[in-house]
Amino acid sequence: MSDMSHGVHGKPPTHEQRWARFKESPFLPATVLMLILAAAAGLFAGSYTYTMANPTPHSIPAAVVGPHEQDPGRTFLTGMEEALDASVKVHPYGTTEQAQEAIDEQKVFAVFDVREDDRSVRVQLSGASGATVSQVLDQAAVAVGEETGIKVTVTDVKPLQDGDPRGLAIFYISLAAVIIGFVGAIQLSVHARALTPLERVAFTAAYAMLGAFAIAAVVDWLLGALDLPFAESWAILAFTMFTSGMVFTMFNTLVGRWAMLPTWGLMVLLGNPSSGGAVSWPLLPSPLGAVGQWLPPGASVNAQHTAVYFPGHQHAFPFLVMAGWALVSCVVFWTWRHRHPGGRDTRPAHAAE
Repeated sequence: MSDMSHGVHGKPPTHEQRWARFKESPFLPATVLMLILAAAAGLFAGSYTYTMANPTPHSIPAAVVGPHEQDPGRTFLTGMEEALDASVKVHPYGTTEQAQEAIDEQKVFAVFDVREDDRSVRVQLSGASGATVSQVLDQAAVAVGEETGIKVTVTDVKPLQDGDPRGLAIFYISLAAVIIGFVGAIQLSVHARALTPLERVAFTAAYAMLGAFAIAAVVDWLLGALDLPFAESWAILAFTMFTSGMVFTMFNTLVGRWAMLPTWGLMVLLGNPSSGGAVSWPLLPSPLGAVGQWLPPGASVNAQHTAVYFPGHQHAFPFLVMAGWALVSCVVFWTWRHRHPGGRDTRPAHAAE
């Protein structure tokens, strides 16, 4: 009898038994994470390389002053489109002052001032509107002038700050706010699981305020990389960080421990490359340029960019975008808060019994 029993227990486990043991072990989630991280690494590198490695213009809005429908204006604009291999969307203005106001409103990236008398074009660029676009226009304008014999003069009427010659500092501080925003929410879910829903929202707002102050203080006061309008920049960074934190909290409520996947995909893989911070939107692939402004990273970059370089011309749209994401995230979290993996029973002890 004992021999038979020993023989039964000595049989090798079936495939079903092995799979059942594997599912109950820590090796299943570890294996899934291993595969997800490998895929995420490839997607991360691919998304940034696709959008930033070889920026190509598609359609660049520009203001034009003077007779642009006849030479030398027509020849110059045709040459610019050929040199850029893209369309230049011309917006005529009566005076140079009106065209420069369009730059301040961020409707155009440059002004082409056409002069018939001496067959010349004065190109006024705005480096602050987009360093990459400004560089592309500068190179193309000089080349077209040499090829057509038109006298071309290029000036930068809205240059970048000395501490930010490539125009990347705003992208970096916005990126920091986005990533620290959802990383903070992750840490709250790990190390402060017992927070009630209202407490979780309050602490998300608190670390957003403190973190945003630290970012602005380091970049402006300590490093001197940007001369920020401190209160406005602080508020934009705090709004960004809070929105990012609540987006993770929303996904954590909906999909539990896998919340990092949609958060990372939305905010980092899609949102940051399409934000227009590292590469201006006319040089991004068209779908990304259109989608980016509707996501929190793009809204943050747009609001911060206007605050720093175009004071007095701030737009409501980026704030409405961030407010929309924050509101939806908070509503989803609050509505299904019972599904969130954190929280604690706040009823009196006798009621719980």
